[in-house]
Amino acid sequence: MTDSAPKSLYGPGDWAGDPARDLGAPGRFPFTRGPYPTMYTERLWTMRQYAGFGTAEETNLRFHHLLAAGQSGLSTAFDLPTQMGLDSDHPLAEGEVGRVGVAIDTVDDLALLFRGIPLDQVSTSMTINATAAILLAMYVVVGEEQGVSPGALSGTIQNDILKEYIARGTYIFPPAPSLRLIGDIFRYVSANGMNINPISISGYHMREAGATAAQEVGFTLANALEYVRVGVAAGLPVNSFGPRLSFFFAAHNNLFEEAAKFRAARRLWARLVQSRFGADDKTARLRFHTQTGGVTLQAQQPLNNVVRVTVQALSAVLGGTQSLHTNGFDEALALPTAEAATLALRTQQILGYESGVADTIDPLGGSYFVEALTDRIEAEALALIEEVDALGGAAEAVSRGHFQEAIAKSAWEAQQRQEAGAQVVVGVNRFTDDEPSPVIAMPDFAELAARQRLRLAAVRTGRDAGRTESALAAVRGAAEGTDAIMPKILEAVRSRATLGEISDVLRDAWGTYRPGR
Repeated sequence: MTDSAPKSLYGPGDWAGDPARDLGAPGRFPFTRGPYPTMYTERLWTMRQYAGFGTAEETNLRFHHLLAAGQSGLSTAFDLPTQMGLDSDHPLAEGEVGRVGVAIDTVDDLALLFRGIPLDQVSTSMTINATAAILLAMYVVVGEEQGVSPGALSGTIQNDILKEYIARGTYIFPPAPSLRLIGDIFRYVSANGMNINPISISGYHMREAGATAAQEVGFTLANALEYVRVGVAAGLPVNSFGPRLSFFFAAHNNLFEEAAKFRAARRLWARLVQSRFGADDKTARLRFHTQTGGVTLQAQQPLNNVVRVTVQALSAVLGGTQSLHTNGFDEALALPTAEAATLALRTQQILGYESGVADTIDPLGGSYFVEALTDRIEAEALALIEEVDALGGAAEAVSRGHFQEAIAKSAWEAQQRQEAGAQVVVGVNRFTDDEPSPVIAMPDFAELAARQRLRLAAVRTGRDAGRTESALAAVRGAAEGTDAIMPKILEAVRSRATLGEISDVLRDAWGTYRPGR
């Protein structure tokens, strides 16, 4: 999907930019050509395949499989109860335990998830938002119990609550306390010198919900500006936490538009954060993870998804991504099989080691077409950011439904184009056949959930109940007052308080978010 139709031919007159001002050199402001001077010529992007399903045991096996296949970083998917702060034995978790990710109720589950994986040697990304503080605390405690100090841990927590209100829906608390908790995480990571990105500001889920390329950039950076304001309001100098901000974008099918989108996002962020906050180059250097487009995967003729994923991955690499997840071709049908997950990883490895795409930096730089696209996306995204500014910033724009309405309109327009045949989807609205979609065997989720509940009950029985109650009371006191919350959550995790119990304390203190109220 394109934001506007390109011309059939581009030439020197189609790019009015200044090479020194708008392009510069790789690793130099405004970072259009890449955040680092040597890019992939010395080190490839991190191949970070997203995995998580069932219980910690099953996901641990998949992690070991992917690492043995050459993956260079872990990325964890959590089930919906974990994302929503519900233990696996909660009535509302019924039927959802382990379905879209791994179930984590206690720190012992997380320790099992990383069994046999030294946390000082592998970086880990965790797609978790409303309960990010709890999962970060669990990760720290698992490290402690492995003998790994917090400063030796590396990775990223998503922790981007604004896009949950906008597009994804796994929020718990109202915006104000949620943003307070994010500021507290920023302080904790900074104070402990952790090599953890305390937030991954995500355009991916907005794009999956129907945002255009320009909306993905504009709305993501508008949210990022709000998070910078949160950090500054928490008493942190922008350059003390700014270099640890990371971003997460989607890669869809339009090869050149997607590559230009990534270049535009880097340049626009550098200019915005420098002009508005006086950020230094380390803070202005936008670094991002990319995932190929889940919404672009089709159940019809699913092997076609191998080609889609390859094109999307190529756009991310041409755009200068720092890490990449490539989807399995069967994910429109079920959780990816081991075969599909391995093929997705091999796709990245073939791009990195066989295609020649890593032999030179920013190979699309200087293309009249790509530079014109980069300029156009930057200009359109900046206009969207200025609209958000006029509403009072991203948090206020969320409360007014501004993002949600704009994305819904774009999604409807895209669906209309597809149904009219103006947007071709091979195997769906053109070049179709009558072959049924394959059936992929599913795990026995009822049996899986029963095992998870038994393990949870064993933890509750074996812990020091007095210590746990005292730790939860301390979390409540911090939430209701002004003390830092992260140290209290850490002690609760050490006492074997569950994710649901900690979340319930925060629910009692802060309430839950209801859109439109």
